[in-house]
Amino acid sequence: MLCARPVIGDEPFAVLLPDDLIWNKGPGALKQMAQLAAQESASVIAVQDVPPEQTGSYGIVATRDFSGRHGDITAIVEKPRPEVAPSTLAVVGRYVLSGRIFDHLARTKPGAGGEIQLTDGIASLMTEERVLAYRFQGRRFDCGSRIGLVEATIEFALDHEDLAEPARAYMRAALER
Repeated sequence: MLCARPVIGDEPFAVLLPDDLIWNKGPGALKQMAQLAAQESASVIAVQDVPPEQTGSYGIVATRDFSGRHGDITAIVEKPRPEVAPSTLAVVGRYVLSGRIFDHLARTKPGAGGEIQLTDGIASLMTEERVLAYRFQGRRFDCGSRIGLVEATIEFALDHEDLAEPARAYMRAALER
């Protein structure tokens, strides 16, 4: 992300992780988040509830004053064991961040995997400005897993008028084999 700093400067910007696909018939998750970021003058991170045994696969946030779909993040931890996770609110691959994150990332020492972790930069950013957790409207598909990619493909095919019936026919035939 630091490589993008000369282009972005101090402006708010979005980060989309490509293995997370979010599908919504109404406004997309990023549009929802950008509206909230502008309304609240804050950075916004997409979250979803996960089972406790899955906290070790995600960044996990603790919040206060959760109202409706959002709340202020009070802590963010990268891939905690279930017994030490601050909640079961998992960060998913959508962020609307203040340009101030770059200063924090530049001062962040490499963490997990020997890399500068965005989670660590966000934790530092929280010391000077609000960062909100946002439960987006829509369904997330983890396309980093094979079954997640299959589910997303089926969902998208069934939602498109020109693909829905051929997709159903193929799936019926495949199930009969």
